[in-house]
Amino acid sequence: MDSRQQVRSLTEEAICPICQDFFTDPVILDCEHNFCRSCITQSWEKQEINSCPECRQEFPDRNLRGNRALANLAEKARTLNLNPQEKESEHHCEEHQEELKLFCETDKKLVCVICRDSWEHKSHNFIQITEAVGIYKDRVKSSLDSLTGKKSAALEMEQQQKQKIFHIQEESSSLQTHIKSEFTKMHQMLTEKEQSLLRDLREQEENILKPMEENLQEIQGNLKSIQEKLLKLGKQLEHTDGVIFLKEQTSRKRRISEEFNMLSLMDGILSTQTFYSLFPFLVWKEMQEATQPE
Repeated sequence: MDSRQQVRSLTEEAICPICQDFFTDPVILDCEHNFCRSCITQSWEKQEINSCPECRQEFPDRNLRGNRALANLAEKARTLNLNPQEKESEHHCEEHQEELKLFCETDKKLVCVICRDSWEHKSHNFIQITEAVGIYKDRVKSSLDSLTGKKSAALEMEQQQKQKIFHIQEESSSLQTHIKSEFTKMHQMLTEKEQSLLRDLREQEENILKPMEENLQEIQGNLKSIQEKLLKLGKQLEHTDGVIFLKEQTSRKRRISEEFNMLSLMDGILSTQTFYSLFPFLVWKEMQEATQPE
């Protein structure tokens, strides 16, 4: 293991899993996981149960045992001025542990000088990393410019589509208002027409029925008189004294048939043509006139 790997291993061993910094007053749980005393205490204060943040094992009691060896290791790491958050500034070849200085255009990968001279990369094209970075940055910039242009076009198209949607919604709303208004006019016109036709029908009915009802009353009056006269005549026939019967009959100045007016039936006809055949046409014509745009 080289020095870089040793440093990395030392750093990882001395770092608290919670705060990601070197251990301060490290304690070990029964599950053998280590934490800063303050970190695990604060973590448990936020929970209803005591459990290990690493393995989730639960503990009935808060049994925190100090880890002196880990505390010493963390102190050594601090003494060496190691930064647990710092990453290595140099990149190295995983196979040869040499600094990556070249870019293989053939394989599209970073290589070290040993890789360049190996059989695997024989006859391949190599360029400096800085040159490769420039080339690929230009490609990324080109893609960025292209996508920026497409984004602008998409934004413009989005705005236009929103405007078209808004236009349709506005037009639909206007048409709904117009439809409701026109049907309100038609309902009002139909209601007024209905009332007018019903009034006309009632007037016709009254004008026709009035004389017919008066004639009916005369017929009923005559019928009553006839019934009364029938009763009288029936009683006359019951007289046993012939002399008295003859005197009563000869004293009458006129015949019974002359005492009553001559009556006849009276008929009437409703003008149904307006209500049947012409009604749909007239109503439709008026409806058209009422709904014509001004």
